[in-house]
Amino acid sequence: MRKWRNWVLPVALPTLVVLAATGCTCPPDAPAKAAGTPSVSGAPSTPVARVCAKPAAGPVKAPAGAVTVDPAVVGDLAAKTKSSPPNTTFWLRPGKHRLDPDRYAQVIPKTGDRYLGAPGAVLDGRKKNQYAFGGTARNVTLRYLTVRGFVAPQNEGVVNHDSADGWVIEYATIQHNSGAGLMAGARQRVRASCLRGNGQYGMNAYKNKGRIGGLVVEGNEIVGNNTGDWERRNPGCGCTGGVKFWAVDGADVRGNWVHDNRGTGLWADTNNNDFRIENNVIEANDGAALIYETSYNAVIRNNAIRRNNWVEGRRAADRGDTFPFATVYLSESGGEPRIPARTGKIEIYRNVLENNWSGITLWENADRFCNSPANTSSGDCTLLVRDTDRCVKRAIATAPLYADCRWKTQRVDIHDNRFVLDTSVVKCTEKCDRMAVLANYGTYPDWSPYQGERVAEAITRDQHNRWHDNVYLGPWKFIAHDPSRVLDFGQWQGTPYRQDAGSTFRARDGG
Repeated sequence: MRKWRNWVLPVALPTLVVLAATGCTCPPDAPAKAAGTPSVSGAPSTPVARVCAKPAAGPVKAPAGAVTVDPAVVGDLAAKTKSSPPNTTFWLRPGKHRLDPDRYAQVIPKTGDRYLGAPGAVLDGRKKNQYAFGGTARNVTLRYLTVRGFVAPQNEGVVNHDSADGWVIEYATIQHNSGAGLMAGARQRVRASCLRGNGQYGMNAYKNKGRIGGLVVEGNEIVGNNTGDWERRNPGCGCTGGVKFWAVDGADVRGNWVHDNRGTGLWADTNNNDFRIENNVIEANDGAALIYETSYNAVIRNNAIRRNNWVEGRRAADRGDTFPFATVYLSESGGEPRIPARTGKIEIYRNVLENNWSGITLWENADRFCNSPANTSSGDCTLLVRDTDRCVKRAIATAPLYADCRWKTQRVDIHDNRFVLDTSVVKCTEKCDRMAVLANYGTYPDWSPYQGERVAEAITRDQHNRWHDNVYLGPWKFIAHDPSRVLDFGQWQGTPYRQDAGSTFRARDGG
């Protein structure tokens, strides 16, 4: 869960691009294939996955051996799934398919079942059913099907409600549902799909038992989610956005168009590891484009990130908050070579960040660690300490627990990015121009070994966090150590910070 800061306690794969304008003529069980779409101006080889305007069309006839589902028969899909053996292919005729009106009525697939929608096939929950597809069957496939109008409760999902493993969702439209449009299990692939206008998340990658690994989110349009405005209804819940990832160990998030979500675009929260976030267009989200929180080891590259955080950043500035609310926000997250991954650091490179509210903030809350009352990820500890009870008074004050009982923002390498800020476009005069590495003054609890400036000194000077070889266009400012230290480019490059070696800075060229 997100807490931007607690000053005091208030408590290498190719990109898949979607067939957007031309539809699909591939056979029913063929994998999604790449197709070109227009490039984004100023972005490094980043296509736009324009999926929602014209979804790919499914097969117009039932494939050989498929079971045909009749939209005129209420509950036909669930009934035929129940009466058929595993590994059955179901073809849904054009029209509006309905489940029985009971709120818990849903389709319970068997292992290997495949669901294919004909052009115009819609599974409609009619605001009566909570879930569309549930159960624990593995290796289920959904293609070319629209799923809408379901009313999952908060933090629950409509498709793959029980986070079963090995599901494939391709060329689907999952829209206008409550809760999350989609949950995720291990080895799940979500490709070429429209996740639009869902009440809480487009997808909630959460599994109640065990971790999610091998997740692929590729070539999707993720737009307009969190229509329920959950952060306003439950302030500080950290429960909104385009996609939320929890304890995912290995994910490739590439070639997606993540835009106009209320809140954060992509948010990895609590013990995620080994992410590659690349070749995405992330734009016009109310909050941050990307939050990577209490997590490890990631590559963030070749993304076009623009016009994000205008709503939440401005709201913070208007209330006088001095914290550098960022468009890319790393909170207690860093590289950790002891945790197996494809990289041992967080590397952010070859991205274009244009006209967002501020840039990148590296943050570490001095009061947030295992067993601290200030740990908003209640009950969770780092991936380095399996037995949380070890992180207690006296033991935590010495090695190795002093280091291992807290999530650390360390080994972050930010290079070869282009940061553009035109304040006339963003329509701001201050606090929208920040790049930052900082922590708070440790105060809590009284047995904490991290009190005072220890964490602020460590994140700023000792934890191998480095900017270099970037290009800055516009009136950028830099914050180091704590919010009171606002630096110009010369001070940022000079002693003692020595950041952005090899970088260029042209204050008047942003607009």
